[in-house]
Amino acid sequence: MQKEHLKLSEPDHNFLMTVVSKGQSSARVFRRATALLELNRGKTLSTVAETLQVSRQTVSQWRDNYQASGLRALDDAPRSGRPIEIDGKSRAHLTALACSTPPAGDARWTLRLLADKAVELGYCEHLSHTEASSILKKRTSTAPQEDLVQRADRRLVHRPHGANLMALSIALRPVFPSYLF
Repeated sequence: MQKEHLKLSEPDHNFLMTVVSKGQSSARVFRRATALLELNRGKTLSTVAETLQVSRQTVSQWRDNYQASGLRALDDAPRSGRPIEIDGKSRAHLTALACSTPPAGDARWTLRLLADKAVELGYCEHLSHTEASSILKKRTSTAPQEDLVQRADRRLVHRPHGANLMALSIALRPVFPSYLF
């Protein structure tokens, strides 16, 4: 006679059977549900672990989590993850700063100048020039491709919503010589 590792209630057994039979859950949930059903049938921890290709300790942990919290053990606990250091508002401020006039004595904003100024203005605690670059790159990469127009100098320009290419080319003419159009 095999040792009974787990005794499922009727509603829990029915729910787990539904999860396994539908096949619409994630692989993690499917494996955990399968392990609990197999343990309920009287299989050993080692047999279930070998069948699901996980360690015996993993199956034991799934069983213990089920006994402690019920069916909530099927899902992963929320993970804290890395906290956001530069939120959307600060990113918008950085983008606006890059579009503003550069400080006196500089012809244009450099990435290092932008990063230093953002920290000085209190947008964030620290910001490297490479992080400033990736924030500014995301600005154009998130725009839909049909809204981007390649200028003659190979830079992408965001086309205003509803504007046609002719109006944009007329707007860019003072910047570039006429032979480029």
